Amino acid sequence: MSKNILVLTGSPRQLGNSALLADAFIQGAKFAGHTVKVFETAFHPVLPCHACDKCWSAKEPCVFKDNFEKLAPMLEEADMLVFCTPLYWFSMSAQLKAAIDKLYAYMKDIAPRKLKIKECVLLAAAEGNEKDGDYDGLKATYHSIANYLGWKDRGMVLVGGVGEPGEIIKTGKLKEALEFGKTM
Repeated sequence: MSKNILVLTGSPRQLGNSALLADAFIQGAKFAGHTVKVFETAFHPVLPCHACDKCWSAKEPCVFKDNFEKLAPMLEEADMLVFCTPLYWFSMSAQLKAAIDKLYAYMKDIAPRKLKIKECVLLAAAEGNEKDGDYDGLKATYHSIANYLGWKDRGMVLVGGVGEPGEIIKTGKLKEALEFGKTM
């Protein structure tokens, strides 16, 4: 069954390691017959949540005008959400986190439109390594989001030891991401 997959990227490097990882996953998912859309949070910044609690008061998820206005319809159409980020200080990039924080509006009882997302995936690349515990904070955040929202975790591809743009090409992880995308 074909799915609508939304990939949220968080890297400010267009040809960086996490961007290449996202591209490989996307190729696999498209090969499997899914519709895939991408929202690059670093190039379409979303303001942080202001905790004003005025969600939906202007008939939209957020009263502040930013790129979340473009992202919201994509979120509402998605069956699966893929987070793709470089590892920054043991977590996701601030650009990606700001977009995720705005999901709050959809969790409110008064939300006239709910998300139909049921599954999620995590893709990440970093100079640090998983075996050293560098990904523990990111994995905990990702699992907490999935558990809180009742989404099925479909898995993750974490790539360590890649600091310079393009280093991921030598790791074999792009092929892993491609094949992973095909299983969605």
